[in-house]
Amino acid sequence: MTHFPDVPAFTGFNKPSRVEADVQDLDVRGTIPPEINGTFYRVQPEHQFPPKLGNDIAFNGDGMISMFRFHDGKVDYRQRWAKTDKWKLENAAGRALFGAYRNPLTDDEEVKGRIRGTANTNAYIHGGRLYALKEDSPALVMDPHSLETHGYTDFDGRMTGETFSAHPKTDPETGNLCSFGYASRGILTTDMTYYEISPEGELLFEIWWQNPYYAMMHDFAITRDYALFPVMPMTSNWERLQAVKPHFGFDTSLPSYLAVVPRKPGTTAADIRWFKGPSCFAGHVMNAWNEGAKIILDLPVAANNMMPFFPDINDKPFDPVAGSTFLTRWTVDLSQNEEEYHSERLSDMIGEFPKYDDRFTGKKYRYGWMVVIDPAQPVEMKGGSAGGWVMNTLGFVDVQTGEEQKYWVGPVSSIQEPCFVPRSPDALEGDGWVVMVVNRLEERASELLLFDALEIAKGPIATISIPVRLRFGLHGNWADASVLPALEAAA
Repeated sequence: MTHFPDVPAFTGFNKPSRVEADVQDLDVRGTIPPEINGTFYRVQPEHQFPPKLGNDIAFNGDGMISMFRFHDGKVDYRQRWAKTDKWKLENAAGRALFGAYRNPLTDDEEVKGRIRGTANTNAYIHGGRLYALKEDSPALVMDPHSLETHGYTDFDGRMTGETFSAHPKTDPETGNLCSFGYASRGILTTDMTYYEISPEGELLFEIWWQNPYYAMMHDFAITRDYALFPVMPMTSNWERLQAVKPHFGFDTSLPSYLAVVPRKPGTTAADIRWFKGPSCFAGHVMNAWNEGAKIILDLPVAANNMMPFFPDINDKPFDPVAGSTFLTRWTVDLSQNEEEYHSERLSDMIGEFPKYDDRFTGKKYRYGWMVVIDPAQPVEMKGGSAGGWVMNTLGFVDVQTGEEQKYWVGPVSSIQEPCFVPRSPDALEGDGWVVMVVNRLEERASELLLFDALEIAKGPIATISIPVRLRFGLHGNWADASVLPALEAAA
């Protein structure tokens, strides 16, 4: 008999729904501008079966891909499982076979050595393919229209690493997909790989090097000439896995680093510049650019760990104040002999899940949006927390002028990562809309909110009712209709 554990991760708003769905013409309050034409893809972790060890973290759920197709002032909805090798094996067995998050020592013997990826972290369109991504495994290819799963790819054998990031970037100048892998030669290794993939899906080159220590390398940034890798001390070892502790632990005794990797074939480890800084948490990046030898990287940074489910490696209590992330600017100058990066706070909003206008990837940009924790607003946790954080506000920042805006979603709601939708492919930066999922905790319901991107404080211009409850999602992206012919050709 199937029964999920009666613990916060699987009850209340977080109760698994496990629903695949097709719904045309969702209910809308307000007006969706008819010129919005494209698809918002996003993903949530969703356990197919109760966890093997009796409890689990959300990050270990199977990937469930949602797509919202905007057209003619309407929205259609489709949702499907990302059918990874893990999903297929467990579906056939009718139960969980894989154990704790990133701990193969806890798996059933019959699945030892199989790919453990869940494709639960990001959904990304490139070259006519939908990639469902989790950073501990290869990229899973899905059909961008039907959401049918095709399977893992190694890019025709050219990808020699074992892992592919959940945060690739598309260079708007070349159209190349830029990505990386960590633990590229296996779990807990310090091996890193940078990949660059053509618009047609051909892997053009790889760059290999070693990190100073094993670390969660969740996100990175690109500029015109470089790939930038923040290294934070979220680390692990075999002793933790043998003791079945959470895979990652935060080690405040270790410094942070910034690796600057030239984006060109033939780059070796000797060509990489390393800059050092104090121990800090830096999980996601906003954007970056370089002006000659000067490199600018904007990212949310906290003085200490912001993930309580990956505790201090020495079991010190979680400190939510030190774990608050603020948008910060790191700068380095490759023409100097300095060994440390320079750090400057850009905003006093406690913000994470940063997003910007993707057409400005790797370029000097102006506008950014974040999921914000606003401690000045009241909170009522009726129905439980979606994801464990009280992210109750959409934040906007103009990094040139310092202007900020906020939109609070109420005392019994929280939000998921925003996504920018340009008005047209050649519109000015920020000219468009922001779309995001809001969790209505007490009603155990989900809505999609649509804002004018530069006027979020005015509130949503449209609220779209989602007929199923979406669990806490991680990341998503917009695909404009201008790329849909290419998607049709590749399907």
